[in-house]
Amino acid sequence: MPSYQALSELLEPGTTVLLTVECQEGVVGADSALPELAEEARAGGALDNVARLVAAAHAGGVQVVHAVAERRPDGRGASRNARLFRAAARLPVQQLAGTPAVRVAAPIEVAEEDLVVRRLHGLSPLQGTDVDPLLRNLGCRSLIVTGVSANVAVPNAVFDAVNRGYTVVVPADAIAGVPSDYTPAMIRHTLALVATVATTDEVLACLERSGGIRRA
Repeated sequence: MPSYQALSELLEPGTTVLLTVECQEGVVGADSALPELAEEARAGGALDNVARLVAAAHAGGVQVVHAVAERRPDGRGASRNARLFRAAARLPVQQLAGTPAVRVAAPIEVAEEDLVVRRLHGLSPLQGTDVDPLLRNLGCRSLIVTGVSANVAVPNAVFDAVNRGYTVVVPADAIAGVPSDYTPAMIRHTLALVATVATTDEVLACLERSGGIRRA
C-alpha cells in the first residue's frame, strides 16, 4: 500500500476526480439484474465504502462523476458483439433509460455538483463517452475508480484512464466482482500493475486532510 505522503501527493483536491462505476439500482440495488454481484457489493462493504468516499469528496471539494450504463427500450445503439451483451438483453431487469434501474443506488448520495454520465454501448465508462473530455475540462490528473464490476467495467475504466494519461487510484475495498475471491486476485495481479492500490480509509485520510471532515 502507498505511504500517506505518496497518496496525498496524488490526491490533490483540485486535480482529483472520484468516479463511481455502474453503482445503479439495477446493478447493485435490491432489485438487481445481477443479484450475486449486488449481494457481493453490499454484503462485502464495497457499496458502503463508495458512499463514504463520495461523501468525503463532496465535503473535501473533490469532483464526483457517476458513470451509469443504460439502454433504450428499443435497444437502438446497444452493443451486441459479445456474449455479455446478449445475456444482459435477456435479463428480467433491464437498465432502461429513465427507469429506477439507472438511478444511482443508495446509500450513495448524488450532489447537485456531481456529473452523471450515461452510456448506451460498450464496456467502458470512458471509451466513447463524455467522461474523458469532462475530466480534461475539470483539470483532472488523478482518477479514483470505484464501483462494479471488478470482472469487466472497473478494469476497463482503469486501463482506459491510464491509456489517456491519468494517474489512477483504486480503493481495493470499494470495488466488487464475482466470485468473491476473484476481486483481490484481479487487483493484485492486474490492476496493481497500472494503478495505485489503496484502502478506502487511506483515501479518506487524504480527502479529509483537504476538507477537514470526519469519517462516516
